[in-house]
Amino acid sequence: MRPIGAGGGRGGLAGFVFALLICCCACFLAGCERERVFQREGYVFGTRVDVALYTDDPRLADAAIAAVLREFDRLHGTYHAWKPSELTALNEALAQGRSREVSPELAEMLRHAQSLSETGGGLFDPAIGALVELWGFHTDTFEPARPDPAALVALKIARPRMSELVIEGRLVSSRNPAVRIDLGGYAKGYALDLAAAILRERGIQSALINVGGNIMALGSKGKQPWRVGIQHPRQPGVMATMPLYDGEAIGTSGDYQRYFELDGVRYSHILDPRTFEPAHDTQAMTVLVTPRPHVGALSDAASKPAYLAGNAWREQIRHFEIEHALRVAADGQVEVTRALRARLEFPEPVKVRVID
Repeated sequence: MRPIGAGGGRGGLAGFVFALLICCCACFLAGCERERVFQREGYVFGTRVDVALYTDDPRLADAAIAAVLREFDRLHGTYHAWKPSELTALNEALAQGRSREVSPELAEMLRHAQSLSETGGGLFDPAIGALVELWGFHTDTFEPARPDPAALVALKIARPRMSELVIEGRLVSSRNPAVRIDLGGYAKGYALDLAAAILRERGIQSALINVGGNIMALGSKGKQPWRVGIQHPRQPGVMATMPLYDGEAIGTSGDYQRYFELDGVRYSHILDPRTFEPAHDTQAMTVLVTPRPHVGALSDAASKPAYLAGNAWREQIRHFEIEHALRVAADGQVEVTRALRARLEFPEPVKVRVID
């Protein structure tokens, strides 16, 4: 078992974080006709990506993986949060009080993200891109410094929210010029959904797709389900392993990949739209979403409200009809829903609190 996709930050399409591990052995022997795992890694969205296919056709596997990685590259360039992209062009228009016609894809992404934001009570809010920039996370490298106090106060007064985005067909505008869209908490999951569609169209029935710790499973690895591991946010090695079944997706939000420390305090990239500060009550929050439409995007977005909700995380995931989740609280306490606890295997003893 080896680590993959430990998760990037919110750079562009980046995200977060719980290091997840594929339990598989890649075989690349030419001429072998038995089914095996073909695996390729890349670096997109400011994070590590990995596509593993289980098939007996090396040419099919190579072409399918290449198609997925090309799609990831396209998404990265099209929806980058601070380098010139369709998204930055939209943000420039919103800041000037103008409407802008966007691609059908972006319009649909914004509608779905807006719906998820409403379901999560506004705790998942892609409209706070200006806040992400103020905290120094709109860069590939960042310095340990708090935002300028005056700029932070001004943004708090403006209070940009996803609910202020107006989407009419492909025409997007905002009632608040402070709205600045950052899809870093949504697009990795969206990429999972697109990757799954590409693979199915090419006849791939078994795959494990990892985008910076956001993972989706298709089919199984032969007669066994795909299996992933969860790394503790403060300790090396695997804390727990579990099977991931056909059509399921995992998303994680955590404070241990993109963060800085200042005066002994850890400031992560996961910002609370209520306080305009990084959250401190949770180290990591993982949700497992069972098969449904947009399962990848949902797994990405739904971990944010639960992370920000602190001790009220269980109520938050109920809003999204999610029953499988695990939280590592700020004090290191591991909390897990009963449904997910039934799947987990712990290689070492871990004190776990089961939540109904």
